[in-house]
Amino acid sequence: MSGNRTFTFADLFAGIGGMRLAFETVGGSCTLTSEINEHALRTYKFQKWMDENPNHKYINDVVELGNLPKSKIPQHDVLVAGFPCQPYSIAGLRQGLDDEKGRGQVFLSILDILKKAQPKAFLLENVKGMLSHDAGQTVRYMCGELEKKGYKVFEPTVLNSMTHGGVPQNRERVFIVGFRNDIAPEIFQFPAEIPLKKTLEKALESGKVDDKYFYDKRYECFAEIKKAVVRSDTAYQWRRVYVRENKSGVCPALTANMGSGGHNVPLVKVADGIRKLTPKECAALQGFPLTSKNGGFKFEFPQGMADAHLYHQFGNSVTVPLIARIAENIAKVIS
Repeated sequence: MSGNRTFTFADLFAGIGGMRLAFETVGGSCTLTSEINEHALRTYKFQKWMDENPNHKYINDVVELGNLPKSKIPQHDVLVAGFPCQPYSIAGLRQGLDDEKGRGQVFLSILDILKKAQPKAFLLENVKGMLSHDAGQTVRYMCGELEKKGYKVFEPTVLNSMTHGGVPQNRERVFIVGFRNDIAPEIFQFPAEIPLKKTLEKALESGKVDDKYFYDKRYECFAEIKKAVVRSDTAYQWRRVYVRENKSGVCPALTANMGSGGHNVPLVKVADGIRKLTPKECAALQGFPLTSKNGGFKFEFPQGMADAHLYHQFGNSVTVPLIARIAENIAKVIS
C-alpha cells in the first residue's frame, strides 16, 4: 500500500469501491465518489479508506454531476468509471435522455464531466460484449466522442482477471484509457499477463460455512447437481436445467444475479458437500483484502447487509489487483 498521495481521482459508478481501493493502492487520493445504489453506497461508506481526503465529496447521481457547472465539480487528475454494462446503441447514446432506459445520458454525462473538469486521464471499464455491439460501431462512436473532448484514446483492450489480475476467476472486461492531448502518453501500456499462483481452493473459507449455502434435497435441481459436480479443484455453474463445469479450473465470472438462485450460481465441492460461494469468497475472488497486512486496508462487511445485496455488489465490482496494475501505469504517465 502506498503511503504517498501523488495524484487525485474521481470514482464514478463506484459500487463498493474496487476502483478506489486500486487507485489508492498506487498513490491516488479520492476527491469525488458517485454511486446511486443505496446498498452499494452503504458498503462503500462503511470502509476505512486508506486516504481520508478532507475535500472529498459525494454526488450520488452521475447525471446530476454532469449537469453541474465546472466550478462545482471537484478537481481530479484521473476519472475512473465502471459504467453500467447494459447493451448500448448509438441511437441511445445520441438521444441521451430520450433513450428509453436513460443509458445514453449516462455516457453523455461522462463526456460532460470530462469536458468541464479536463482531468489528465480516464479509465473506463465495461463488459467484453460492448466491443461487438452493433458490429463494433458503438465502441467506435464512444471513442470518437471521447477524442472530441480533447483526449488521446488507446485501443479498447480486453483483460482477464485470471491472466492479468492474479486471481482464480475467469473474468474478461474491456478497458478504455485516455490521456489529455497536452500529455505525452507514449509510455503507457496495458499490463502484460502474469502467472496465476492462487488456486480456487485457496480462495474458499477454511472454517465452518453456514448450512444455508449448501445444496441438498430441498432443491429440485439437487440430483442433477450431485451427479455433475464431482471435482473439488474447480467451480461449476447451474445453467437453469444443467450443470456446466469450468474447464479452466477457476471460478467463472461472478455475476450480479448469482445470489438469487439464478442460472449463474457458482458451485464448489467441499468436504461437507456441494454449495455456492459465500460473499466472503466472492470478495476474495475479486481481490478484496479480507485481512489487514502491516496495518493495510481490510475490506469490511456492513452489519445486517443481506447476502443478496452482497452477491450483487461483488458481481458488479471490478477485480482490484487488475485495476491496480492499470492504475500504476496511468500514474507513471501523469506524474
